[in-house]
Amino acid sequence: MDATGLYVAPGFVDIHVHVGHGGASLDWFEPGAASHIPPLGILADRVLSSGVTTLVDAGSSGARTFLREKHEAVDHSVVRVLAFLNIVASGMNSGKEQDVSEMDPQLCAETVEKFRDIIVGVKTAHYWTEKPWDAEHPPWAAVDRAEECGRLAHVPVMFDFWPRPPERSYADLILTKMRPGDIHTHVFAQQFPIIDADGKVNAILLRARQRGVIFDVGHGQASFWFRNAAPAVQKGFIPDSISTDWHTGNINSAVVNMITTMSKFLAMGVPLAEVIRRSTVNPAREIQRPELGTLTPGREADIAVFELRRGRFGYTDCGGARLTGNVKLVNRMTVRAGRVVYDPTGLGAPEWQRAPKQYFTTPKLGSDPPASVDSEPRRGTP
Repeated sequence: MDATGLYVAPGFVDIHVHVGHGGASLDWFEPGAASHIPPLGILADRVLSSGVTTLVDAGSSGARTFLREKHEAVDHSVVRVLAFLNIVASGMNSGKEQDVSEMDPQLCAETVEKFRDIIVGVKTAHYWTEKPWDAEHPPWAAVDRAEECGRLAHVPVMFDFWPRPPERSYADLILTKMRPGDIHTHVFAQQFPIIDADGKVNAILLRARQRGVIFDVGHGQASFWFRNAAPAVQKGFIPDSISTDWHTGNINSAVVNMITTMSKFLAMGVPLAEVIRRSTVNPAREIQRPELGTLTPGREADIAVFELRRGRFGYTDCGGARLTGNVKLVNRMTVRAGRVVYDPTGLGAPEWQRAPKQYFTTPKLGSDPPASVDSEPRRGTP
């Protein structure tokens, strides 16, 4: 393969994706399907086209629904699929994220232990963002119970958080509740006071980072705003990891994909080496998988080959505002576990004039099609 003029990097690690369906029904062909909550998860292998070779499902499933996610997504994907386990046993889209009785730290920890090869941490619930507090809904229930599971299982917690001061403040979360190594996703969402009244990065973020709190992008459908991100980046506050929060509700929205999200930070002035670090090495360490996100000899060959284009490019945030930049990353090839799994322009292919005479064997007339593309020899392979 001739990669002249291109960049070769470890396969990207996106630690905030949704490929599980949580508690949503998948019976989309029955008469009552229109009334169902839509499935949350995207097809996992869709991320391969943007150079992602490892994704982490961010709490789609809980202890009672994780096995279904494992069967549907983890076991049948080319991309490596890991997971944060939702503290809510029924997971997202179950209608139970407000039910504190569903938040069982012991059951959560036992499930982490059972599937430790896949589950890398715990995810807080989308909990009680509007209604008044009451005896059955204390302010910190989801946070405290997720933290307890994290302590029992010795794994980090990813926080999806909506502040409601004074009872549940942002400062209390990042300066008191979160442990070193815990991950604050959606850091540039509109609900967080990233920039203070003087136009500076809020001092509590700097203090939280000093005590070991991890800041993650988690772009999503409503969690990335240039009015927070651009000033913060300009003042040197760069998130520790870049992630998409890709799911069925935003596949055609501003997030676009992983490499576009990376391009936004490049366009805001983050050096390319740091964009790559925050999409490979850093997220791998955050999930305690340092063997990922690296091109170290002897490691599994997960690789992204990409191009840096210069010109005039527009990027949008979740509020519909645009940032115009002069750089853009374009993924050209993805290699997963040593196999080319995405190559839209044929970087690894011979010109057709020089290709082996019989480089793809079609099934015999009347026979069943191959069970997978690997059932048929290609490009002269036996």
